[in-house]
Amino acid sequence: MQRKIGIGKQDFAALRENQCFYIDKTDFIKQWWESQDDVTLITRPRRFGKTLNMSMLNCFFSNIYADRSDLFDGLDIWNEEAYRKIQGTYPVIFVSFASVKADNAADAKKQIKSRIAGLYEDYAYLLQNEKLSESEKMAYRQVLAERVDMDDVTACDSLNYLCKCLGRISGKKAIVLLDEYDTPMQESYIYGYWEELTSFMRNLFHATFKTNSSLERALMTGITRVSKESMFSDLNNLNVVSTTSDQYTEAFGFTEQEVFGALEKYQLSDKKEDVKLWYDGFTFGSHKDIYNPWSITNYLDKKELKPYWASTSSNGLVDKLLQTGSAEMKTRMETLLDGGNITVNIDEQIVFDQLEQNEDAVWSLLLAGGYLKVENLKYEGITREPWYTLSITNLETISMFTNMFKGWFGRSLSNYNAFVKALIQGDVDAMNYYMQRVCMATFSYFDVGSGQGADCEPERFYHGFVLGLMADQADIYETRSNRESGFGRYDVMLIPRDRKRQGLPAVIMEFKVHNSRQEADLEATVQAALSQIEEKNYDAELLGRGFEKEQIRHYGFAFKGKEVLIG
Repeated sequence: MQRKIGIGKQDFAALRENQCFYIDKTDFIKQWWESQDDVTLITRPRRFGKTLNMSMLNCFFSNIYADRSDLFDGLDIWNEEAYRKIQGTYPVIFVSFASVKADNAADAKKQIKSRIAGLYEDYAYLLQNEKLSESEKMAYRQVLAERVDMDDVTACDSLNYLCKCLGRISGKKAIVLLDEYDTPMQESYIYGYWEELTSFMRNLFHATFKTNSSLERALMTGITRVSKESMFSDLNNLNVVSTTSDQYTEAFGFTEQEVFGALEKYQLSDKKEDVKLWYDGFTFGSHKDIYNPWSITNYLDKKELKPYWASTSSNGLVDKLLQTGSAEMKTRMETLLDGGNITVNIDEQIVFDQLEQNEDAVWSLLLAGGYLKVENLKYEGITREPWYTLSITNLETISMFTNMFKGWFGRSLSNYNAFVKALIQGDVDAMNYYMQRVCMATFSYFDVGSGQGADCEPERFYHGFVLGLMADQADIYETRSNRESGFGRYDVMLIPRDRKRQGLPAVIMEFKVHNSRQEADLEATVQAALSQIEEKNYDAELLGRGFEKEQIRHYGFAFKGKEVLIG
């Protein structure tokens, strides 16, 4: 029987009650419980079933669901007699920070306090129990009364206190489930209040997970592994399970066997290879061929190959870091977009306030977010430093990057498109006109400086420009950058995918920053660029592919601040 697809359903009870499509992940309950870890942090990309699994744990352990064994009947965990006995027997605090998104620290704290006050409301029946003293009830009511206006000290101690109250009445220590713990931290970095919020979050986590004598155990989930120094400095009972760990590799996301089984049930067996190309590629630890569950469930429902996962977020942080990143970072992105690999030394612990200074942290962020996958991991040297060989995860992720790079020229898209048309037609005057307009509109977004001195990196602009070309012209051109040909390395080469297509030239572009000590003006810089193409024999690769000389166009680009001249 085909079960209906519950798109976006993250409530385990509702999903089971409505008999929606569900791939059994209840073995995760046993794995986590038998780990004996006091506090566990699991990081996975967005839309990978983190919230659903947390809801599942809540339904299994919480005494609120003591009479809901029906939710697990027929699932793997119900085959374990010992686990049937502990279902619904613990007090559980389940809270999510997924919607804590504010542009300032004060509002972020209020949103967190509102979530905590909501928990106190859920357990307001505790106030009727005689096991709590009047003073304890008074402290409880104070949180309910003050809500978002409670002071920071009270807020940071509030989950600890709620555990104490629940434990007092139930006779068992509490389980704490915190979903999307890092969302507030990502927002604080984007909007510039990282330091202010970090102190608050550190105190909250310390009181909840470190000095909490009423805590049985806790589980946190998120996308990123925030550095221990900035957030968990004294939390020595924390087990971190990242995307490169070998724990819980099948608990989040769908395995290939699970996906192919689902395709057969929905009469889509003939689409296995297409689905694999689009949605496979995620790697957790040594386990490869993990599929994105959000995209798979959407595909089963709509039966169309689309970038479902890639379109569920603005990817604002990734966009910002790549756009303002160095020329080297953009060159590496060109390699990735061209289907290649890069090898980098990264630390999986992300220090948000170092993202703009340490570009290796950006690759760590892209890996944690699922945008890149690990092809190989080697430990080198006496200190065993980890070197990761990374590639773009799958076709869906490529589409996300493609839209991002095209979006960099969004404010000048008509001029950008007109420039590309003029380039193909060989209209140099039009190329100059439109490129100048593109530069004026977009140079600042690539943080290229004034055009003078050591801080100037026009390479950031033209490598961003190349990424835009690779994304926008991928159907008709193979775009290559910084490759060897002849006796040197050209800047950009556009190679027609259909060599016989009429009016479609091959193109070589050389970019040069004006040097006033060597060139009198921009025209001289252009001529120097064109001479380099000739002298270094950059045509060699194209000629070797069978192109005729008359099919190849040379363009020299000269930059001076926001001024550009093409010849």
